[in-house]
Amino acid sequence: MDTKESGARPRVHLLCNAHIDPVWLWEWEEGAAEAISTFRTAADLCEAFDGFVFNHNEALLYQWIESFEPELFRRIQRLVREGRWHVMGGWFLQPDCNMPSGESFVRQILVGRRYFEEKLGVQPTTAINFDPFGHTRGLVQIMAQSGYDSYVFCRPSESDCHLPDHEFIWVGYDGSEVVGHRTIPWYNSALGGARAKVERFITQYPDRPASLLLWGVGNHGGGPSHKDLVGLSSLIAGIDSTEIRHSTPEAYFADLLETRPRDTLPRHERDINPWAVGCYTSQVRIKQRHRALENALYATEKMASVAAIQGFLPYPKAELAEAQRDLLFCEFHDILPGSSIQPVEEMSLRVLDHGMELLSRLRARTFFALAQGQPRAAMGEIPVLVYNPHPFPIETTVECEFQLADAHWDEVFTQVTATDNGIVLPTQVEKEAGNLALDWRKRVVFRATLAPSQMNRFDCRLEVLPAKPRPTLTETEGVFHFQTDDLEVIVNASTGLIDRYRVRGADVLMPGAFAALVIADNEDPWGSTTRAYRHVLGTFELMTPTDSAIFSGVTAAELPAVRVIEDGDVRTVIEAVFGYGRSAICMHYLLPKRGTELGLDVRVLWLEKTRMLKLSVPAAMPGAVYLGQVAYGAGELPANGDEAVAQKWVAAVDSTLDQAMTCINDGSYGSDFANGELRLTLLHSPAYSALPIGDRPLVPQDRFTPRIDQGERLFHFWLNAGTVRERLDAVDREALVKNEKLYALSFFPHGGESQPRPGLLLDDDVVQVTAFKQAEDGRGYIIRLFEPTGLARATTISVPSMGLSAPIALKGFEIKTLRLDSDAATLTETSLMES
Repeated sequence: MDTKESGARPRVHLLCNAHIDPVWLWEWEEGAAEAISTFRTAADLCEAFDGFVFNHNEALLYQWIESFEPELFRRIQRLVREGRWHVMGGWFLQPDCNMPSGESFVRQILVGRRYFEEKLGVQPTTAINFDPFGHTRGLVQIMAQSGYDSYVFCRPSESDCHLPDHEFIWVGYDGSEVVGHRTIPWYNSALGGARAKVERFITQYPDRPASLLLWGVGNHGGGPSHKDLVGLSSLIAGIDSTEIRHSTPEAYFADLLETRPRDTLPRHERDINPWAVGCYTSQVRIKQRHRALENALYATEKMASVAAIQGFLPYPKAELAEAQRDLLFCEFHDILPGSSIQPVEEMSLRVLDHGMELLSRLRARTFFALAQGQPRAAMGEIPVLVYNPHPFPIETTVECEFQLADAHWDEVFTQVTATDNGIVLPTQVEKEAGNLALDWRKRVVFRATLAPSQMNRFDCRLEVLPAKPRPTLTETEGVFHFQTDDLEVIVNASTGLIDRYRVRGADVLMPGAFAALVIADNEDPWGSTTRAYRHVLGTFELMTPTDSAIFSGVTAAELPAVRVIEDGDVRTVIEAVFGYGRSAICMHYLLPKRGTELGLDVRVLWLEKTRMLKLSVPAAMPGAVYLGQVAYGAGELPANGDEAVAQKWVAAVDSTLDQAMTCINDGSYGSDFANGELRLTLLHSPAYSALPIGDRPLVPQDRFTPRIDQGERLFHFWLNAGTVRERLDAVDREALVKNEKLYALSFFPHGGESQPRPGLLLDDDVVQVTAFKQAEDGRGYIIRLFEPTGLARATTISVPSMGLSAPIALKGFEIKTLRLDSDAATLTETSLMES
């Protein structure tokens, strides 16, 4: 109903806030200083003005106050108890809301909510993300299972993303719901301009029964001012047409649903995107290291839980929490999107590396504990131990380096054969990481099936040969023609591109696949004024033999630009080198002797400016739809050439042909798709934090301006194809394994002692364990399951060390959290917040 029909005065809920980016155009120390100043001013004004309520979220900022100015923190605790200071949102910080995994969003909320409950005794029910640039639909289920019933955000605006109304029911992939509100207008106000903002709002929206209006100086802090509160107090006292109150998000939504019943609100069943599509690619090192830390954390937790439950090691809660904090901080919406200045990029890389170093030490400690009970190696054999943290068996290619007992100084080659309980496995030796011209260091590659959630043992036997076996695949009639029973690949020796990728007799790619396209761009890392990067300026071309030799660093005058560099029982590796302008690419095609998965390693030396680099993958499916993994879900992505954001995989799916092509990555989030052609976005080279303002130049025109991502970068992709159901059922687990990597190490165990039993087992082929960790309260362990295909299914979860087994049913895209009581050997369902 509107106010004219009810006769009631419209109510405007004023939400005073101070948007404080911990980092952006400044470093974290300045962000902390601004948080202290802003919070101190807000506390003063809360005490000076009756009825005024200050709202702020983000546990990180409160932790800074608690650490650096404890007396102010005690004042805030008192004001919260008195209802004059409101903790809104309750997350650790405002992260990017597209690129973190679903589990990372859970941790943002879990860490934040536990902090606010412990320190301030509150549990907000409205989630707040004012400044992130877009919002994945996967957030809905996560918020609903975390105790939230409503969500407030600002971006993207109506011009970028149409919504049915400012208030609506946002529906998640699994059918979960929260009430959403896109603010009108922006979240902040100019210093001294709050009254004018309220007056404009009342004039523009006179008939809304309940409205939410944000005010407060923001972006670098500020929040409320004495001048603004004097002006608002005068307005509130003097206006009769509208009721204006200092308020909170929860109070607004309660009022909204009284005036507009929930079932009358329109429904929105998509993500809330896009804006700033360049941010899916900017500062790619941060994105790749974020992905590495994210997956190392969750894999290490799984290993540590298995070891702790069986008494092999205490659970390393403090170290894992420290690494998790590094991860959560670097998911901030101006760090992970690459929209901050260069010093922030450098700081963020240090923080991510700190987390990785913590986890590397924990993984090694846990690995050695879980290696207990392995028998001693036989004379002349070298053991390789591989830990599989996943609750299902994995057929995979294992890579591991080790040292021979002594170096061979004469011209010989030691061949290695891996065995599994005496059974010979397909094995080959490839070029090791080092460059000592000795037969001493070995990089062994073998194909094996790994038992789930446990240590796997392989033994390597050695044979000295006169020389390394030569590749059997050679160029014939201008192509390299690779063929197995299931796979056919043709690499064109004149272009260096793939002209055929055929799986079980069906063509998957069009000729000329994996061309590196140079795309027109500008200096704006956000991509704030565009939705697509499609204007091709040029293409990387295969180098001449002379340029290939110079680029490759060999002494010969010429080197073929396409050549086989590895060939054996496991795979063939073809190298191709390309150039464009002052940039170069070294491409490795990894062609498997078993299976159909095509690997691609892309090493880019990038020296272009205001250009974007994309990899063209033209599928033989012109009518395909485009799908991608998102946070705890999978959704349809734009197929019109607009830049899209996805996580570990994307897929072209043609139901008419019953064919799907999937592409897995380990740290690339941007892509586009149109007319059957997938373009993977690798790099672009804007300036740091250059945003269009009027008609001014984006960067100074009188000096050198540093550009993002100049230098050498490395990318990995895995392409596969098959029937639609086969691919979509398999790809989520495949992507998880590629990202939560197996841990392989050559290690000589001392024998004796009993071996650890498997940790967790699932008996189906699809459901994932996305988390296995100690509960936050220390009472037992948390196991998180997820159904990734959208189809209801059942599985049985087992904990062999406890003799525990339980059937589990999941709806499509459902997240299910279980608490494992290791003392009572029971499993009970709980919430994401472990309550």
